[in-house]
Amino acid sequence: MTAAGEAATLLRFATAGSVDDGKSTLVGRLLHDSKSVLADQLEAVEHASRSRGQEAPDLALLTDGLRAEREQGITIDVAYRYFATPRRRFILADTPGHVQYTRNMVTGASTAELAVVLVDARNGVVEQTRRHAAVAALLRVPHVVLAVNKMDLVGYEESVFARIAGEFTAYAAALGVPEITAIPISALAGDNVVTPSATMDWYGGPTVLEHLETVPVTDDPSGDPVRFPVQYVIRPQTPEHPDYRGYAGQLASGVLRVGDPVTVLPSGRTSTVTAIDALGENVDAAWSPQSVTVLLDDDLDISRGDIIVTTATAPAVTQDVEATVCHLHDRPLAVGDRVLLKHTTRTVKAIVKDIPSRLALSEPDEHGGLARHPAPGELAANDIGRIVLRTSEPLALDAYADSRRTGSFLLIDPADGTTLTAGMAGDAFTESANGTARAAGGAAGDGWDF
Repeated sequence: MTAAGEAATLLRFATAGSVDDGKSTLVGRLLHDSKSVLADQLEAVEHASRSRGQEAPDLALLTDGLRAEREQGITIDVAYRYFATPRRRFILADTPGHVQYTRNMVTGASTAELAVVLVDARNGVVEQTRRHAAVAALLRVPHVVLAVNKMDLVGYEESVFARIAGEFTAYAAALGVPEITAIPISALAGDNVVTPSATMDWYGGPTVLEHLETVPVTDDPSGDPVRFPVQYVIRPQTPEHPDYRGYAGQLASGVLRVGDPVTVLPSGRTSTVTAIDALGENVDAAWSPQSVTVLLDDDLDISRGDIIVTTATAPAVTQDVEATVCHLHDRPLAVGDRVLLKHTTRTVKAIVKDIPSRLALSEPDEHGGLARHPAPGELAANDIGRIVLRTSEPLALDAYADSRRTGSFLLIDPADGTTLTAGMAGDAFTESANGTARAAGGAAGDGWDF
């Protein structure tokens, strides 16, 4: 157990792998061997395994919960699992491996701090492996684990592991993945998942669980710029609080302190923080991801969708947004489409002005990075590409490379509220974006002339 007064840290991680690489078996083994499976769950898995003619329990059934998943032996939807060890708490997103479920991996990895990418030792790095590495790089996942599975089927040969680890590391590093850890495992036999393998004495690194328990989790918000999207304006107007005007929301990043000079965007008006209320108590400072109420020195016209930032770190506001997006809907996204753009608590109208390129996730370019197909005209489901948007109102949008929280947005169908596309502002695969603005012409008609 953790020491008295020491709270166990939380790690959000996602798993990804090609079909039949043993990803669900790995997750099941991780849950089983870390004693995170209830007795009735294990009994149900044993019963289902026997009914399919299997003598040993199929641990993949611990995560593949949909009937179609069990019948086909594949993962279709993102399955979230919570488990804990004495050293750390975990939220696991088990994502599908099929190409047509790339959008599900984007969903599962969007909040992950670590991604486990599985490779079958017999097949090595395949197209879907490169695709998953690209998605991890695109979503700025800070830690990637390459789990080379089924080592028992290649005689636990060190040379096989070394070749696969070298190829994957070179490719992922070219995409900008900051940290890559390769681990040889056998999920079926349990080698190097929770306990060290007795048959791979040539490997001296951590097991999968040991790495998950010890990988650094970034939780110091003091170096991040302050971003406080306003969710609600509180004005009780009671005898006890006749003049109270507070702005409630969740601090997306940074540390906000009483006395900080702040700017309200997109209006650009300035003021000073006079008080911060957290859980009914006055505090001197708040840090992400706390939910607090902020009081300012001036009576300003502030409403839901505005964002309060420290004046010294205020982002530029723009109506011209260039971004990398993953299209989630079965209906394609085309140039000229009218959409709603939801950024933090703000929702505005927008027009798709251009789709300059679509990423070819399985095709490396001449520099070892990703090839781009120019001017595709539209993006189909699971496509990842570059788009240019024009919004009806200015947005305080950070580059996604600088902030995963305030650099992301959703595109929504204005007719029925369906989520169409997940967006990441700025350039996806460079170390720093040079802003999000690009000039674009307007479009007329239907109240969408910006």
